[in-house]
Amino acid sequence: MPFINIKVTNEKITKLQKEKLIAGVTKLVVDVLNKNPQTTHVVIDEISSENWGVAGKLSTINNHETLKS
Repeated sequence: MPFINIKVTNEKITKLQKEKLIAGVTKLVVDVLNKNPQTTHVVIDEISSENWGVAGKLSTINNHETLKS
């Protein structure tokens, strides 16, 4: 029984995008690992960008610096 956990920053991901992520990841596990889609679980965790870091900095700082470039 595969359990896939997707973590994303909470930047207005729509219900449709979540549905596509779940369907796509499930299909990938079925195609690559030959797993049963009926027993494949997918969880999407939305993390505040204030609790997410990249390259040693808070994600919000990186986004702000990227916008300046």
